[in-house]
Amino acid sequence: MPRMTPSVRLALLALVGSLAGWTQPLLPPPHEGEIEFARDIAPILESACVRCHGRGRSQGGFRLDTRELILRESATGPPVVPGDSAGSYLVELVAGVDPDFVMPQKGTRLTPEEVGLLRAWIDRNLPWDDQVDFLRRPSPNLASVRPGIPGGIRGWLAVHPVDAFLADHFGRQGFVPSDPVDDRTYARRVWLDVLGLLPPPEELEEFLEDPRFDKRSRLVVRLLADDRHYAEHWLSFWNDLLRNDYRGTGFIDGGRRQISDWLHRNLVDNRPYDEFVRDLVSGSPGAEGFVKGIVWRGVVNASQQPAMQAAQNVSQVFLGVNLKCASCHDSFIDDWTLEDAYGMAGYFAEGPLPMHRCDRPTGRTAPIKYLHDPDGHDIGSASRRERMAELADRLVHRENGRFTRTIVNRLWARLFGEGLVPGPDDMESTSRIPGLLDWLAEDLADHDYDLKHTLALLLTSRTYQLPAVPSPESPGASLPFRGPLVRRLSAEQFVDALGSLAGSRFRNPANREIDLSRGLAPADRRALEARLEHARWIAPRAPGEEPFDLGFRFTLEDLPAVAEVWTAATGGMEFFINDHRAGEAGQGGGVHHWSLRDHLARGENRIRVRLRPHATPALYALIRLAASPSRESRERYLGSGADWSGGVQVLESAPLDIGAKLVRQMNAVRQIGRIRASLVASDPLSRALGRPNREQVVTTRATRATTLQALELTNGDTLAEWLARIAPAMAARHRDDAAALVDSLYLAGLGRRPTPNESRLCLSFLEGKDAVQGLEDLLWSLIMLPEFQLIL
Repeated sequence: MPRMTPSVRLALLALVGSLAGWTQPLLPPPHEGEIEFARDIAPILESACVRCHGRGRSQGGFRLDTRELILRESATGPPVVPGDSAGSYLVELVAGVDPDFVMPQKGTRLTPEEVGLLRAWIDRNLPWDDQVDFLRRPSPNLASVRPGIPGGIRGWLAVHPVDAFLADHFGRQGFVPSDPVDDRTYARRVWLDVLGLLPPPEELEEFLEDPRFDKRSRLVVRLLADDRHYAEHWLSFWNDLLRNDYRGTGFIDGGRRQISDWLHRNLVDNRPYDEFVRDLVSGSPGAEGFVKGIVWRGVVNASQQPAMQAAQNVSQVFLGVNLKCASCHDSFIDDWTLEDAYGMAGYFAEGPLPMHRCDRPTGRTAPIKYLHDPDGHDIGSASRRERMAELADRLVHRENGRFTRTIVNRLWARLFGEGLVPGPDDMESTSRIPGLLDWLAEDLADHDYDLKHTLALLLTSRTYQLPAVPSPESPGASLPFRGPLVRRLSAEQFVDALGSLAGSRFRNPANREIDLSRGLAPADRRALEARLEHARWIAPRAPGEEPFDLGFRFTLEDLPAVAEVWTAATGGMEFFINDHRAGEAGQGGGVHHWSLRDHLARGENRIRVRLRPHATPALYALIRLAASPSRESRERYLGSGADWSGGVQVLESAPLDIGAKLVRQMNAVRQIGRIRASLVASDPLSRALGRPNREQVVTTRATRATTLQALELTNGDTLAEWLARIAPAMAARHRDDAAALVDSLYLAGLGRRPTPNESRLCLSFLEGKDAVQGLEDLLWSLIMLPEFQLIL
């Protein structure tokens, strides 16, 4: 059968597309302006093609080291037809005509503009520049570069340096940006980006009513000055990058060390970035866990020894270089070699390391050398600590432009959804907006490496305030920059937003000095221990088949601001306080929570629990009472002790098969809305929403919804238990004004009041006898809205 040419394939696809109603052209049009090979074409080939088809590599039989090699016929026919870009197989591949077979297969896809440049180059018979040599390894873009701010602004007034670069970029593309978003959208966006929290309704309203022309800049300054919430939010960003977590692989036997205290303290203090990194790489006290690596149990590949992990982590996080492939063999996807990886790892070992290729000894020892030092240097008798300090100094040196460009690119990606260099770990590639990344990097160094300064610069730009645009549909695709991408709330932002929706005010676990060795700060760990100490597992001496009552009494001098009861049981129960029925739990166990505040009295109070036996009846009763009317007061925990009446046996602990599960459930449910999600170990909900286990460096989280997330949000225990816990208390607070409850939910969750239709629909949830169940359904419906889950 004769081979189908690209032109025939395109014609058939166009026919199928017309029958299916497709309106998009299959290929972007050729670029109409001038083309310079070195300026316009070589960077595209270097970033997207050379890794597999240059410097001696010929995947699929195709090489592009020279013009002659590009024109040579490969196994699939001629890749390029001079003068006919539409009939060139290379164009078909990079344009993604077949979505299941797009080049490059790894890394970032070409933009339509880049495809258009390649088409124009081919249509003009592939002019070549003999000064370009794809056989030699390119020199890395390391030097500091200080470009001038563009002056010729076309059609868009720009007084901000970021906007000046974008105005020049948009002008060359012929794109006219939209007006900035409204104040409400901007406030929600910036609150989530700076502090990770939804804007409190009263503070949002104050901002909206502020008549000052510079109120957005004032808001950014105020939010960045909130050191506590800033640190708690950006802790997740750095935990992902620095492979730091509170539990997991390596912690059990000391083969891993967390840096949570050090990291939180440095974020609160806004430590200059160069000093921050110098401590991490040199292994300063408190920060040494970053380069320690995981000491894996059992036999491990040579590429995962701790020194190699340190080299991989440092190179990836601070230089945007991924050494994982080169840790086993010379990389197939870039120019890094096995010797490069082992040379970098030598800084963290006791001396030069013997090299292993694919876990087999090569018989050679790699000289210790900095990643971008081709020959290495003599380190003499320097100790490991001295070598690590030397490496840290080389990384943060003022002339190392790669160091500042890498972090600025990560901050841009955090705020805009995609970096100026789209691949955050491929900083050998060029920026999508020439000059802007270099300028921002130099500006960061000029301002003493103050990351909050760079964040403020980005957040106050008109560019950041542009309407959000949809993310590309195809994974790995990159669209021309038109504004911030629509982003989903991160796992931590989503969990914290649940607390904000319920009206919670997150506690500060312990002022600045936090210890997260068990996922809790000291104050909260002591509180948990107090709860366990003052509560008891109780079981009846003779369960029988009929329900039976248990009870005890306690005295209050003043009414507390907060009064809650937490129960966990294997059977059903009803809970009464001073003869008022506070709540009911069905058969099947689980954790339940009720508010007692409205039923308490000064003087003597009575607790009564009616327990309905099921299998092995057991009740874990816990009463949490604040000591004074102030919500900021210290809490004391009044437990049932051994004073239960009703013929019961007090147990020192529950049977393991009952107690362990219920206590875990209680602790997981209690975190939502009480302590920021970044400060505690992950739960099933946050893991399903993309929070990583951090056994490896994570520089980007997946943005696309998954089946697991859908299942967890619809049927997961963590969210269901939170809804069951929060709904009774909210219903009790608004029992006489359902409309006010609906208004408060919309203001807290969406930053606006409901429309009349929304209000009527929401009130219908709350009508009838089971208003609490209706409120659970309403809460769930609200948090499923894209308006709640997306940053627009």
